[in-house]
Amino acid sequence: MAYLSVTPTPNPQFSQFKSAKPRKSPHFAQAHFASLHENGPIVQKSNLDQFSSLCKNGQVREAVGLLTAMESENLRIGPQIYGELLQGCVCERAFFTGQQIHARILKSGESIARNEFVETKLLIFYAKCNAHEVAFRLFSRMEVHNVFSWAAIIGLHCRMGNHEEALLGFCEMQNNGFPDNFVVPNALKACGALKLIGFGRGVHGYVVKMGFDGCVFVGSSLVDMYGKCDEVEDARKVFDEMLDRNTVAWNSMIVGYVQNGLNEEAIEMFYDMRVEGVEQTRVTLSSFLTAAANLGALEEGLQGHAIAVLCGFEVDNFLGSSILNFYVKVGLYEEAELVFRSVSKKDVVTWNVLICGYVRNGKFQKAVDLCQLMRAENMRFDSVTLTSILSMCADTSNMKLGKEGHCYCIRNNLESDLAVASSTINMYAKCNRINSAIQVFKSTTKRDLVLWNSLLAAYAELGLSGEALKLFYKMQLDGVPPNVISYNSLILGFLRNGQVDEAKDMFSQMQSLSILPNLITWTTLISGLTQNGFGYDAIIIFRQMQEAGVQPNSVSLISALSACTALALLQYGRTIHGYITRRDLFPSIPMATSLVDMYAKCGCLYQAKNVFDTVVNKELPVYNAMISGYASHGQAVQALSLFKHLEDVGIEPDNITFTCILSACNHAGLVSEGLELLNDMASKHNIKPGMEHYGCVLSLLSKSGNRDKAYELLETMPYEPDAYMLGSLLASCKEKHEAELGEYLSEHLLQLEPGNSGNYIALSNVYATAGMWDVVTKVRNVMKEKGLHKNPGCSWIQIGQELNVFVSGDGSHPKNKDIYATLALLGMEMHFTEHAPMIY
Repeated sequence: MAYLSVTPTPNPQFSQFKSAKPRKSPHFAQAHFASLHENGPIVQKSNLDQFSSLCKNGQVREAVGLLTAMESENLRIGPQIYGELLQGCVCERAFFTGQQIHARILKSGESIARNEFVETKLLIFYAKCNAHEVAFRLFSRMEVHNVFSWAAIIGLHCRMGNHEEALLGFCEMQNNGFPDNFVVPNALKACGALKLIGFGRGVHGYVVKMGFDGCVFVGSSLVDMYGKCDEVEDARKVFDEMLDRNTVAWNSMIVGYVQNGLNEEAIEMFYDMRVEGVEQTRVTLSSFLTAAANLGALEEGLQGHAIAVLCGFEVDNFLGSSILNFYVKVGLYEEAELVFRSVSKKDVVTWNVLICGYVRNGKFQKAVDLCQLMRAENMRFDSVTLTSILSMCADTSNMKLGKEGHCYCIRNNLESDLAVASSTINMYAKCNRINSAIQVFKSTTKRDLVLWNSLLAAYAELGLSGEALKLFYKMQLDGVPPNVISYNSLILGFLRNGQVDEAKDMFSQMQSLSILPNLITWTTLISGLTQNGFGYDAIIIFRQMQEAGVQPNSVSLISALSACTALALLQYGRTIHGYITRRDLFPSIPMATSLVDMYAKCGCLYQAKNVFDTVVNKELPVYNAMISGYASHGQAVQALSLFKHLEDVGIEPDNITFTCILSACNHAGLVSEGLELLNDMASKHNIKPGMEHYGCVLSLLSKSGNRDKAYELLETMPYEPDAYMLGSLLASCKEKHEAELGEYLSEHLLQLEPGNSGNYIALSNVYATAGMWDVVTKVRNVMKEKGLHKNPGCSWIQIGQELNVFVSGDGSHPKNKDIYATLALLGMEMHFTEHAPMIY
């Protein structure tokens, strides 16, 4: 029976499946005999064969011409003829011709138009041509629904993305007693799209119960469904149990691995596929190249490209985008540009791959040039293109281009896209236009959690913690519960604003609500506490992070090392260094720099040198840290030697390098070397000296007694002297007993820093050295009147896991009485030892 060859899924695999035949209505089963009971001449079987041959060969117009000729001979056209014509229109996607045939069917009368076979063929035609309104109307008016009409309508729902409706249709079809393996793949596709693993397992059970698991296409669909539902192990079990695996099955497994981040397994599966001799398709190579790109596997990706060339695959937008993505991710931009130019028909995805790659790697001008070329070729930007452009504008603070991107969004009705709106908010925030960011947020009617978090992050970046907190509560009032990203932004905002206690409270609150802190939460807190001077608290948080089983990244480790450096916590610094070594974490340049700096500032210069020597490919930051370490330990000769070594290895010094080396000269009193270095900055290295460089040299000249050169430098430098410089000269007045000059300098110094008690102390010391005690008393009285006090000295000692801090004049330590009692006993012993008779 010819009509039985017309199936809703034109896949040859279905014809191989042997199962119980679907139930059909009596009207549908007898449709091909309808022409025998009509009045008029009967269409011969030869005519029907001729129609079938023309339609199968894509000659639909010729078949319609034959139909016209037959009608002119008053031959009665039966349902089979119309069925063959409609099937030909489906294969050729000849929508207009199909509509004409539909019109002829309606003109032929109710007996044909309401025939179940013809109605089913019409439904399949409109469904396959995605004319959903007509298809749904036809389906609703059909008196009897058969397996083919159900398959057509469920397949249409899937293609339209109406996955819930597809599954509802599948359930209704089963309730009406239509068991069919043709529809199962669509049901599984819907489960995968919705990630309904429970429903998917139910369909799998139905497949096994009905004996459909022998169908290779059903098996491939099960593999695909489990992969999309993140159940890769179950997908592999189904794959391994399949007796007959075609290319689709292999592709489904490889795609499942890639989608779940198992890129190495995907590559291994690809090689197994080649060993088995299974033919690869563009989908296979695209997935393989994606896995290679994700791993940065250069050799494998090049092999994938070579296979595509050897197999003669056309580099179209699908395969071309995958090859392009691989070259972009491994940083081979020249090769990527060659592939881009070779893509036959570029779509917006192809353009986006290269534009996004340029933006991610900081090649901003190339990204702009490519966007301009894209517009010149009349290609429209989509949300991905605009997100990349706006992200680039945020990174470069390019307000002008960012506004142009925003205007394009408005003109092309893309401003309601949530990803674009989030990028626009981020762009305005990075350009310090928070009011514009707020306006974009308010103009977006449908706000999801990502959009709320975007504005929260904008407030946090600018340290607007109050506004961030208000927004945090408002989003909850609007029915949007915050997630870990929301809390991260709020904590960052508090820390940026110096509100350490509030940040700690928010951290405790999120934990009490069972919102687990992620790596960013811990890193933000450790870094923020360190920057706000709460180094010991940062160390405690770092320990809690490890106890929670969260592996620190390089930023966390560097922040923890900075805390150790600030408090000279050598023991903790060594512990972190040990952690890095045990984990075989190859120290990056920033990490190695932090380790050198930590050891040097904690007094272990030899250990700093050991770390410095282990760095194979040294860069300038590591050299700067080592030179600074030598400077702080008074080893100016070693600092100068390392500075000269920079020239030998071809590394140019920067501002920080000169600050470190001039500081070394200052500590060691190397006047001629310091002056020479200051001169070399501009003449030899083309670096303009800054205030810190002049300050080091001025301090060096003042301490060495070269006041004339110091004043000469003060007059010739292109900056107004700051408090540090004047303070250096004032200190030299104390050494030279020059009270008059000290008084003159102090007047300028007190104008710059009227609230700094150190300036009054320095002036008082100058008068005291000159023996002018009455003036010393006057200066001290002025300090009392202004409410200024000398900053007390501070020291600390770490005993076990506890840090004990002591401030001059402070008696708040919990073991204060025991400490003073011990000091008294030690004093008595020292006194006794001093006066005890010597024993020979």
